[in-house]
Amino acid sequence: MPAKNRDLHGNAPDESGAALLLIDVINHFDYPGGRALARHALPMARRLAVLKQRARRAGIPAIYVNDNFGRWRSDFRGLVERCRTPGAPSRPIVELLTPAEEDYFVLKPKHSGFYATALETLLHYLGAETLVLTGLTADLCVFFTASDAFLRDFRILVPRDCVASIDPDEKTRALHRMAKALNVDVRASARLDLAALARRSSRRRGRTTGESTEWKFRGRPGRRVL
Repeated sequence: MPAKNRDLHGNAPDESGAALLLIDVINHFDYPGGRALARHALPMARRLAVLKQRARRAGIPAIYVNDNFGRWRSDFRGLVERCRTPGAPSRPIVELLTPAEEDYFVLKPKHSGFYATALETLLHYLGAETLVLTGLTADLCVFFTASDAFLRDFRILVPRDCVASIDPDEKTRALHRMAKALNVDVRASARLDLAALARRSSRRRGRTTGESTEWKFRGRPGRRVL
C-alpha cells in the first residue's frame, strides 16, 4: 500500500498553524464603483504588503483567493497581467501585491473563497487552524469567506486596516458584524503576533486526501502545477 500523501504531491509542502488569505486583491476595478474601491484599496494594499512580508518571515503561507471576474477561459497569470495594464487603477495595487514564487492561489466563482473551490482541502494539507482574511471587499467577499470559515471551525482574524470596501461605512458595519456574529478578531495588523499564529496548535487538523487541483504559484503569474 503506498505511503499516505502528506503534501498533496508536493503542491502544498508548507506547514503552519495559520494562513494568510488575500481575497480579490488582483482586481481590475472596471465595474460600477470600482474606481472608488481602488482609491480605498491602495492604502490598504500598502499595509497588506507589509503584513505579507511579516507573515512570510513567520512561516505563514499566503494564499491568493481570487474571483475569476467571469473570465472562464482565463487563468491567474492572465488576470495578473490584465491588472498590470499601464494606466489602469489596478496597476499600483498589483505592483504592491504581486504573487511570489512560494505563494498559493485559488480561483473562486462566487463570493466565498470556500464555495466550489479546493481551499478547504489546501488548508487541511497546510495544517492551518487560524485564517487571517484580508482584501476586498469587507462587506462582501471577505464577509462571506469569514462566514464559511466560521462554519468550518477556523479561528478567524480580519485586520481592520487590511480590508477595504467601496463605502467606508459599509466596511465599519461589516467588521462590527463579523466581530459580533462570527467571533472575528479585528485588531489592526501591527498588533498581530504572527509567530504565535504560525505555531502548530495542540489540536492538529488532520491532513486529508482530496481532489487533485492546481495551487502552487511558481515564478511566472498563473503557472499552476499539478
